[in-house]
Amino acid sequence: MAMPTSTSTCKQATLLMAFVVAAALSTATTSSAQSPLQYNFYGTSCPLAEATVRNVTAGIIANDPTMGAAFMRLFFHDCFVRGCDASILIDPTSSNTQVEKKAIALRGYAAVNTIKAAVEAVCPGVVSCADILAFAARDTAVVSGGFPTFDMPSGRRDGTVSSFIEVLQNIPSPTFKLQDLINNFAKKGLNVDDLVILSGAHSFGQAHCSFCNGRLYPTVDPTMDGTYAAGLKTVCPAPGSGGGDPVIDNNRVTDPNVLSNQYYSNLMAGKVLFVSDQQLMNTSYTAAKVANSSADAATWMSQFQTALVKMGSIQVLTGTAGQVRKYCNVVNSS
Repeated sequence: MAMPTSTSTCKQATLLMAFVVAAALSTATTSSAQSPLQYNFYGTSCPLAEATVRNVTAGIIANDPTMGAAFMRLFFHDCFVRGCDASILIDPTSSNTQVEKKAIALRGYAAVNTIKAAVEAVCPGVVSCADILAFAARDTAVVSGGFPTFDMPSGRRDGTVSSFIEVLQNIPSPTFKLQDLINNFAKKGLNVDDLVILSGAHSFGQAHCSFCNGRLYPTVDPTMDGTYAAGLKTVCPAPGSGGGDPVIDNNRVTDPNVLSNQYYSNLMAGKVLFVSDQQLMNTSYTAAKVANSSADAATWMSQFQTALVKMGSIQVLTGTAGQVRKYCNVVNSS
């Protein structure tokens, strides 16, 4: 990729700084209002709720280390489509065949049902699937990332609507440019810092080759490390070659099942999969944030947990809105 001119860099930096200031003001306004969620929401109604989710989640990840990234990705997808309402978990029905889970292949649905069954055995009809997703994402950071235990506010209720088309309208594409990513996150009340910090989740998990083939064929993206690209091409066939669409690890440098700040070191070295990843190096502000996250794991972990909690408050249903589903994949009948 050609380097931008000094004039374009100046304009880019000015635009980005304006966004940062606006986002900071927006965040300050939002944080001054009382959150609809509460810490220890189930302290009286289901005291064992969080411990049950934690124990089952840890057991699932211990049995299959790839499941940590699956839980984290489910939480992200759920929150970014209709808000954190567990709509990502709803199965298709005769009246709605085009639900969210039909839009993109995700893993972990059966595992969430397992967690829900364990919670229902302790406290029937009390804990929402939306909160279970939030707790499982928090517990994934602890189990798969070595994070200190941290609190995740709860009180979310489950939605009753799931829409295929809303996934396409809301989930950021791996081919997004930086301004597209900033705009996408801003619509959800998240700022550019949240974007960079939450992108660290690409330190673990998997993706299909089709999400990065545009950086490999017909020619290799010049921002990608040549040796890294050559390794990818041994796994990812050229589009139209009949080689299918293999699954590859997001992190091909270190352990692909560990949530860590390794993502930022990979990014600075040109060893990341997506266009959207590499875009974070395109302004001095985001590049500095990347460098800081690479150099200081403890600070990044603290910022990641804060951003994860913030993401978990997107468009939540609380009080009498929505419902508490008995089964996460099925809306309760009226």
